[in-house]
Amino acid sequence: MNIKAKEAFHKGITLEKEVQFAKAKVIYEDLFSHVSDQTILEKVRGRLEDIDDLIAEKTIYQRIDENAKRVLAEIGVNIAENQVLMDLLMEADAVDFDNETALFIPLKQDYINRCLEQVPREMPGDPGMNTFGTGATSPFLKRAGDDELLPANREEYETIIRTVREQQDVVGIFSLPVACDKSTSLFEISQLMEKSYQGLKMIPTNTMSDDEVVFLKGKEHWVDGTSLMTSMSPMNNMVGSFLRSARTGNNLLLVDQSLAGISGPGSPESFLTFVHAQVLFMIVVAQTVNPGISCIHCGIPSIVDSGGNLSYSSPHQTFINAALARVNTWITGLPSSQTGGSTSLSDVTEQALTDSELSRNAMLKYGMHILRHAMGALGSLNFFSLEKFMEDCERERRSRIIFDSLPKDIGMIPMFFPADDQALAGIREIAEKGNPKNADHTLKNVDSFRLWEESINQAARKKLYYPQLNDIVIDSITDNA
Repeated sequence: MNIKAKEAFHKGITLEKEVQFAKAKVIYEDLFSHVSDQTILEKVRGRLEDIDDLIAEKTIYQRIDENAKRVLAEIGVNIAENQVLMDLLMEADAVDFDNETALFIPLKQDYINRCLEQVPREMPGDPGMNTFGTGATSPFLKRAGDDELLPANREEYETIIRTVREQQDVVGIFSLPVACDKSTSLFEISQLMEKSYQGLKMIPTNTMSDDEVVFLKGKEHWVDGTSLMTSMSPMNNMVGSFLRSARTGNNLLLVDQSLAGISGPGSPESFLTFVHAQVLFMIVVAQTVNPGISCIHCGIPSIVDSGGNLSYSSPHQTFINAALARVNTWITGLPSSQTGGSTSLSDVTEQALTDSELSRNAMLKYGMHILRHAMGALGSLNFFSLEKFMEDCERERRSRIIFDSLPKDIGMIPMFFPADDQALAGIREIAEKGNPKNADHTLKNVDSFRLWEESINQAARKKLYYPQLNDIVIDSITDNA
């Protein structure tokens, strides 16, 4: 009986990993009713404590995905002043001219769905789940013992690339980590990266020539980080380069960098719906230009502090990115990339290193696909430090050893993601008023992230999943005790 019970329990764990929580619950309830072995019963009891929360969380993510499509179909995208995009979508018969209630240019629901169906779910050069990397194109290089802040020169970039190459056991994606000065071009840097780093690499191509952009075409281990959207409107200076990359056939990393309560809604659900909608629109445009092109969902929602500055030291930054990772790994199946593992602090201090370590550990705890900015970034992505990069890599090696040694039957960990039944209405209100700061929905959700953190902390007090690790939630509990 114990052997069969163990097999059934592990089947439940497997179903959880496949995000089939309702089916796992049936197995756990059956075991709880019939098994007498106390060891198995204790494990089953632990999974039953979580399973309803996981079912509820998945339901919210499904709603986020559906509502994001409704944003495009019912509210629309502000492209009326961009004739290139208007002509492109009108020629494709993508615009819903029968919709008289949309605020902007609405897309046909069936056209959105067709475009999304065309996106490959298998990613060329995929480094796999729970991959950490560099990247942010920080404006400044933080040099040890030197207070002068400047972009990196060619010699410094050669050193950075060589150092990243030596850390490939923990660095799974090499995104451009810092701006370069006039001593070298982005294309020249891409050549150096190509020569020295064998894994997945990312670079924006908007400043490259037509001949240089073709360099990425057909290469499984390169992605093009040329973006398009902000605040439900196209960045007009990026439209040409975005369409060029799509037509070329480069693997696209579709980046949206909205800020909660500043350029996007204030509640977690509405915020993710907003970010997801913008990335889906970029996917629609890319698939219109080049059906079947590889698209990586790189929504990297960001949190600000009371002064309106990016706040990478906040646990909310980690939570919201982990949640968006789940929207894709649980619901859409799209290759995805989020942000995390950085710090708001500008100097390489013990606290800055700990901020980053706690964020990376939390992302591993909840699970994600690719995490950019995880190694070497400071000052909420304003600075890159090779000194910090090396320390981040060393700490990550230690954490990975602990994670690898943990039991494999813990199951999925709920994030207690907060529902917002007014998420879609909030996005419409923001679109009508032109600014999240003026929206009643934003004011009503000022405390939403703090309340979400409290719910996670309360749950963590009852159940420590990884007591061997510095956990962002455990650390928060300790600070607030």
